Amino acid sequence: MSQADLPEIRAEGWRCQKCDEELRPAPADITYMSSSFRVELPTCPVCGLVFIPPELADGKMLEVERLLEDK
Repeated sequence: MSQADLPEIRAEGWRCQKCDEELRPAPADITYMSSSFRVELPTCPVCGLVFIPPELADGKMLEVERLLEDK
């Protein structure tokens, strides 16, 4: 999965509940079944918490999980 494979993910308007900081796009490593992917996701600049929007979790990431599990 590359950044080009993902839907546009916007960080505007999202805040970290813990730190009350506005989320900013930042590189994040996602690992599943020994496969790692680096993508840009909304991230808290203070605590580093990464937000994975539902449309990504239920869409593209689910598709990638299924592909990896079929291998």
